[in-house]
Amino acid sequence: MSKATNEVLERWNFSIETDAEVVEKGLSREKSDKEIMREIQAIMRQIASSITYLPCLDEACVFDVLAYTDKDVTVPFTWIESDPKLIANPQMVKLHSFDTKIHKVDTLVSYKNDEWDEQ
Repeated sequence: MSKATNEVLERWNFSIETDAEVVEKGLSREKSDKEIMREIQAIMRQIASSITYLPCLDEACVFDVLAYTDKDVTVPFTWIESDPKLIANPQMVKLHSFDTKIHKVDTLVSYKNDEWDEQ
Protein backbone atom coordinates (compact mmCIF):
# COMPACT_ATOMS: atom_id res chain seq x y z
CA MET A 1 0.00 0.00 0.00
CA SER A 2 1.06 3.56 -0.51
CA LYS A 3 2.42 4.81 2.80
CA ALA A 4 1.06 8.30 2.09
CA THR A 5 -2.48 7.37 0.97
CA ASN A 6 -3.01 3.73 2.06
CA GLU A 7 -4.08 2.96 -1.52
CA VAL A 8 -3.53 -0.71 -2.36
CA LEU A 9 -1.06 -0.88 -5.25
CA GLU A 10 -0.26 -4.62 -5.31
CA ARG A 11 -1.88 -7.63 -3.70
CA TRP A 12 -0.03 -10.92 -3.51
CA ASN A 13 -2.25 -13.89 -2.75
CA PHE A 14 -0.79 -17.21 -1.60
CA SER A 15 -3.75 -19.53 -1.15
CA ILE A 16 -2.77 -22.52 0.97
CA GLU A 17 -5.25 -25.39 1.06
CA THR A 18 -4.79 -28.44 3.28
CA ASP A 19 -5.67 -31.82 1.81
CA ALA A 20 -8.34 -32.88 4.32
CA GLU A 21 -8.14 -36.53 3.28
CA VAL A 22 -4.45 -36.65 4.12
CA VAL A 23 -4.98 -35.01 7.51
CA GLU A 24 -8.16 -36.83 8.55
CA LYS A 25 -7.28 -40.30 7.30
CA GLY A 26 -3.53 -40.10 7.74
CA LEU A 27 -2.98 -40.93 4.09
CA SER A 28 0.34 -40.21 2.50
CA ARG A 29 0.78 -38.63 -0.93
CA GLU A 30 3.81 -39.79 -2.84
CA LYS A 31 5.97 -36.87 -3.84
CA SER A 32 9.68 -36.49 -3.40
CA ASP A 33 11.24 -33.60 -1.53
CA LYS A 34 13.30 -32.91 -4.66
CA GLU A 35 10.14 -32.52 -6.77
CA ILE A 36 8.56 -30.21 -4.17
CA MET A 37 11.72 -28.08 -4.05
CA ARG A 38 11.77 -27.87 -7.86
CA GLU A 39 8.17 -26.54 -7.84
CA ILE A 40 8.96 -23.99 -5.11
CA GLN A 41 12.05 -22.84 -7.03
CA ALA A 42 9.90 -22.34 -10.15
CA ILE A 43 7.57 -20.03 -8.20
CA MET A 44 10.51 -18.13 -6.70
CA ARG A 45 11.94 -17.57 -10.19
CA GLN A 46 8.54 -16.40 -11.43
CA ILE A 47 8.18 -13.98 -8.50
CA ALA A 48 11.69 -12.62 -9.12
CA SER A 49 10.95 -12.13 -12.82
CA SER A 50 7.68 -10.29 -12.06
CA ILE A 51 9.70 -7.08 -12.02
CA THR A 52 9.50 -7.21 -15.83
CA TYR A 53 5.71 -6.68 -15.90
CA LEU A 54 4.71 -5.15 -12.56
CA PRO A 55 4.57 -1.36 -12.51
CA CYS A 56 7.42 0.36 -10.71
CA LEU A 57 6.39 1.58 -7.26
CA ASP A 58 7.93 5.04 -7.07
CA GLU A 59 6.73 5.84 -3.58
CA ALA A 60 7.24 4.62 -0.06
CA CYS A 61 5.10 1.53 0.56
CA VAL A 62 3.98 -0.56 3.52
CA PHE A 63 2.45 -4.00 3.55
CA ASP A 64 -0.03 -5.99 5.58
CA VAL A 65 -0.12 -9.75 5.87
CA LEU A 66 -3.70 -10.98 5.71
CA ALA A 67 -4.51 -14.48 6.95
CA TYR A 68 -7.84 -16.12 6.26
CA THR A 69 -8.58 -18.88 8.74
CA ASP A 70 -11.46 -21.15 9.61
CA LYS A 71 -13.85 -19.56 12.11
CA ASP A 72 -13.03 -22.10 14.83
CA VAL A 73 -9.27 -21.49 14.73
CA THR A 74 -7.66 -19.67 17.65
CA VAL A 75 -5.53 -16.79 16.40
CA PRO A 76 -2.92 -14.70 18.24
CA PHE A 77 -4.48 -11.91 20.30
CA THR A 78 -2.41 -9.33 18.39
CA TRP A 79 -4.26 -10.13 15.14
CA ILE A 80 -7.05 -7.75 14.15
CA GLU A 81 -9.91 -7.89 11.66
CA SER A 82 -9.21 -6.19 8.33
CA ASP A 83 -10.83 -5.49 5.01
CA PRO A 84 -9.53 -7.67 2.14
CA LYS A 85 -7.36 -4.87 0.65
CA LEU A 86 -8.76 -5.35 -2.85
CA ILE A 87 -7.78 -3.29 -5.88
CA ALA A 88 -10.45 -1.75 -8.11
CA ASN A 89 -10.11 -2.92 -11.75
CA PRO A 90 -6.87 -4.82 -11.15
CA GLN A 91 -4.60 -6.51 -13.60
CA MET A 92 -4.09 -10.09 -12.39
CA VAL A 93 -1.38 -12.63 -13.09
CA LYS A 94 -1.70 -16.21 -11.91
CA LEU A 95 1.66 -17.68 -11.03
CA HIS A 96 2.67 -21.33 -10.82
CA SER A 97 1.10 -23.43 -8.12
CA PHE A 98 2.69 -26.29 -6.26
CA ASP A 99 1.72 -28.95 -3.80
CA THR A 100 3.46 -30.78 -1.04
CA LYS A 101 2.34 -34.07 0.41
CA ILE A 102 -0.26 -32.18 2.49
CA HIS A 103 -0.80 -28.67 1.06
CA LYS A 104 -1.61 -27.07 -2.30
CA VAL A 105 -0.42 -23.49 -2.82
CA ASP A 106 -1.89 -21.28 -5.55
CA THR A 107 -0.31 -17.89 -6.21
CA LEU A 108 -1.81 -14.77 -7.78
CA VAL A 109 -0.64 -11.17 -7.96
CA SER A 110 -3.05 -8.30 -8.56
CA TYR A 111 -1.85 -4.81 -9.26
CA LYS A 112 -3.26 -1.38 -9.89
CA ASN A 113 -3.90 -0.81 -13.57
CA ASP A 114 -2.82 2.79 -14.19
CA GLU A 115 -4.27 2.63 -17.71
CA TRP A 116 -7.78 2.77 -16.18
CA ASP A 117 -6.86 6.00 -14.41
CA GLU A 118 -5.82 7.64 -17.69
CA GLN A 119 -9.14 6.96 -19.44
